[in-house]
Amino acid sequence: MAEPVTTYLCLGGNLGDRMAALTDALRLLDATPGMRCTACSSVYETEPWGVSNQPSFLNLVAAYETTLSPVDLLAACKTVEETVGRVASYRWGPRLIDVDILLYGSKVVDSVEPDLQVPHPRMAQRAFALVPLAEIAPHAIVPPQGDTVRLLLDEVDGKDGVARWGALPDR
Repeated sequence: MAEPVTTYLCLGGNLGDRMAALTDALRLLDATPGMRCTACSSVYETEPWGVSNQPSFLNLVAAYETTLSPVDLLAACKTVEETVGRVASYRWGPRLIDVDILLYGSKVVDSVEPDLQVPHPRMAQRAFALVPLAEIAPHAIVPPQGDTVRLLLDEVDGKDGVARWGALPDR
């Protein structure tokens, strides 16, 4: 069996019952073989990124110990999105749920799968991902440069568009 790796997943959505979608996605991730949640951030309400003419998002970051490979983790994330009810839309458009891999240990993954790049290629530009990530893992190292999450958060624009919304309900 593979050694567990710490991965950080960013979950978000801006359609329907946003909190229910986050909770459902986390329950499904928790039930995925090879996944064990070790930390979960607060829930944040965030302004849309990329396409601004849409409802606000709820976002959070969850830490998992996983024995899944990056490719299998991506497949699990896509399965969770489909099961919760995500329907394909346009890039950066509104969605019921989104589950993105931010970090996978200290590994850099590129070009294995078309949708798989780790660390997430736009993470350093997204306050909606860095604020909750810094809440649970401020000292995590982001490869390959080796910056900490806290340093990236200090440098990112848009933090004023990320507001703590509340705690996650028990799941």
